[in-house]
Amino acid sequence: MKKIVFALLLCGLPLFLNAQDAFDVLQMSQTELRGSSRFQSMAGAFGALGGDISTLTQNPAGIGVYRNSDIGITLSLDCNSTESGVDKLNETKFNVNNVGYIGAIRLNSESVPNLNFGFSYNRLQSFNRHYVGGVANIPTSMSNYIADEFVNVAGFSADDLYWEEDFNPYFDGYAPWAAVTTFDMETNNGGFVGIINDNGGAMQGLFGNGTKGNAYYEVDERGHADEYNIAFGGNIANKLYFGLDFGILDLDYRSFQSYEEELTNPYIMIDDEDLFDTPIDNYNTRADWGLYNYLHSEGTGVNFKLGLIWKPVQSLRIGAAFHTPTYYDMRDTYYVSASLNGYQDENLLYRADKGSNDDYDYSSTYTIKTPWHFMGSLAGVIGTKGILSFDYEYVANETMRVGDDRNNDYRDVTENVKAYFKPSHIFRFGGEYRINPNWSLRAGYSYKTTQVEKGVDNYDYNIVTVGTNPTYQYDNAVHNITGGIGYRYKSFYTDLAYVHKMRKSVYNAFSPINDDFGYEPNVSADVTDHNNRVSLTLGMRF
Repeated sequence: MKKIVFALLLCGLPLFLNAQDAFDVLQMSQTELRGSSRFQSMAGAFGALGGDISTLTQNPAGIGVYRNSDIGITLSLDCNSTESGVDKLNETKFNVNNVGYIGAIRLNSESVPNLNFGFSYNRLQSFNRHYVGGVANIPTSMSNYIADEFVNVAGFSADDLYWEEDFNPYFDGYAPWAAVTTFDMETNNGGFVGIINDNGGAMQGLFGNGTKGNAYYEVDERGHADEYNIAFGGNIANKLYFGLDFGILDLDYRSFQSYEEELTNPYIMIDDEDLFDTPIDNYNTRADWGLYNYLHSEGTGVNFKLGLIWKPVQSLRIGAAFHTPTYYDMRDTYYVSASLNGYQDENLLYRADKGSNDDYDYSSTYTIKTPWHFMGSLAGVIGTKGILSFDYEYVANETMRVGDDRNNDYRDVTENVKAYFKPSHIFRFGGEYRINPNWSLRAGYSYKTTQVEKGVDNYDYNIVTVGTNPTYQYDNAVHNITGGIGYRYKSFYTDLAYVHKMRKSVYNAFSPINDDFGYEPNVSADVTDHNNRVSLTLGMRF
């Protein structure tokens, strides 16, 4: 599909203003390499091995491998460095990655030697990331995108953009409120101007012939996705291991995003009632403006996992697992504000600002269905000294859905999900070498492919977002390089792991505009973050 028709936004506009767009749902559906230190140090390649508390989030058949009860806790220290262009920000966070208990019930039967149950807490994802950057000599302005795509192409007029006292753009089906926020702004001396303006019946942005400028952006994300697991499993004749898992998830995501432009010779408006709706000559003009978005998403969800491990011979294990989608009930709270300073001949003409909720927060409720997962695994046991393990995971990103709080899918978001995303593939390799009965060395590597279609990465699509924020971002690749050491003494064990995660992402301030008249690029930047994690697990088997 070379072009996505913008009418997709219009046919479901009242619904679209109540929920997340496709890229927001993608971000909230991801997981990362976390869990016990032994699990992390082998890059999570445990799908055919089991015998670790973290397998409750991966292949629940791993609970059937246990012969003894197990209790453990994992603590970690994350040092994250995020770089965009020449700007780099560093953060350090302490986390509790994993806490769990496995209870083994021995049945003294050859056909069913044991049945086991377990409970665990696992941090599936940390959203914490903060980066800033700038783009020099921008090819166009976000104001042009808002004016063209959110108003002109959508068929709205200036009359649709006035903000009445009781205006509520989240629910009332008004024009897209990124446009409402940047239009008809009150100035410091009582007049009204806009970042987008009516010029002869069509809306225009600030960027035109002779305009030049730079852009600056900041993205500050916080939050987590945690899973609480209840699992049951066992084994049949020490050959076939099975497991069932019920997961309860807690998601909390907060995001502050700012986008600012400094423009020389922009097409700004005079703050004069007699000349309103008439652009001044852009000679010797300057404009500084910004759009600021805050979002808080929180929700709870449930999922199920099924798994099997088959041991045809002592040295070979084969595993398979299926994860249903996670079904979330979500609530969002959000606001937006915009500001504009206009200058001519270096003299300040006006300051203007506008916000969506000076006295209260807007909120909405909706549902999310994350992708389903399938995992295939293979492991070899080399005598009493070594283990080699491989996992492959298929993530069906194109099956994500967003709906209202009555579980009716939004058709518009569904179509966008199908157009923008493709399955991602995760490959995990892990190994362990037992030096002696007490000490073990471990290492691993994992790689996750991109989730977006080639046309998204090549800027062939008009990307539809919702609400006030035209910005979207996605990952191109995620690598984990891991290592660790383990110590066993009688019933006590401790494991230490190191994980280096490298993620390459793309930040887009707004969608590129592709139409029959040619290509207009957007403002985008590459983002790379490196996370260095050290984790420690303390546990006991009895």
